[in-house]
Amino acid sequence: MAKKPGKKYTAALKQVETRDYPLDQAVPLLQKIKFAKFDETVEVHMRLGVDPKHADQMVRGTVLMPNGLGKSKIVLVIASGDKLREATEAGADFVGGEDMVNKIQSEGWTAFDAVIATPDMMRSVGKLGKVLGPRGLMPNPKTGTVTVDVAKAVLETKAGKVEFRVDKTGIIHAPVGKLSFTAIKLVENASSLITAVLKAKPSAAKGKYVKSATLCSTMSPGIALDVVELTAKEAARE
Repeated sequence: MAKKPGKKYTAALKQVETRDYPLDQAVPLLQKIKFAKFDETVEVHMRLGVDPKHADQMVRGTVLMPNGLGKSKIVLVIASGDKLREATEAGADFVGGEDMVNKIQSEGWTAFDAVIATPDMMRSVGKLGKVLGPRGLMPNPKTGTVTVDVAKAVLETKAGKVEFRVDKTGIIHAPVGKLSFTAIKLVENASSLITAVLKAKPSAAKGKYVKSATLCSTMSPGIALDVVELTAKEAARE
C-alpha cells in the first residue's frame, strides 16, 4: 500500500502548476514551497532519449559548479610515491595505496564521496568494481578521476565538481546546490549542469534528446522545467 503524502508536501504540491517552468521561475518557486527544517539539496533530473545499453549512447561527464555545492566532498586518493604527498597537500581526506584498496575490499569501507586514483594504481583499484561501481565511485579517465594531476583533481572535487552519468532507465540525476543558496546561484549551477549534459549528446542519439527535466529538493515535489527553453538557450550559445 502506497504511503499517503503528508499535509506539508500536499500543500507544497498545490502551489506547483501543471506546466513547464522556465528555470529562473522554477528556482524561486522551489524556495517558496520549502517546508523541511534542514537545508535541502537541490537536484536536477533529466530524462534523455538515449538507450544506455548501447555504448555509443552513453552520456557521462563532469561539470564544475560555479557556486559550489554548499558541502565539501570527502575525497579518497589512491596513489603511490610523491602523489600521496601532493594529494595530502591539496586537501584530500584519505590518502593511501594498497592499504586503502585492502580496507575497501575487506571491510566494505565507503566513508567518502569521491575516489581519485593515479593510472599506476588502477590495476589494484580495478578489483573494487563491485563495491565502488554501484555507488558511482569508480575512478574513470573520462571524468578526470584517473589522473597523474591528483592535486588539481582534489581541488576541483572539493570546489564542487559534479559527475553525471545516465542510469539504465535513461535518466540523469545530479545535485546543483543547497536550497539556502540565492536563486541566482542555483540558476547558474543548474544551467551549468544542463549545458554540460546537452554538450555531451552522443552522435548516435536519434530523435528528441531531452525528453523532460525536473527540478526538486530533498523533500519537495518536482517542478517540470521548460525543455524547449533550455535547449534553445544552448543552441543560441553555439
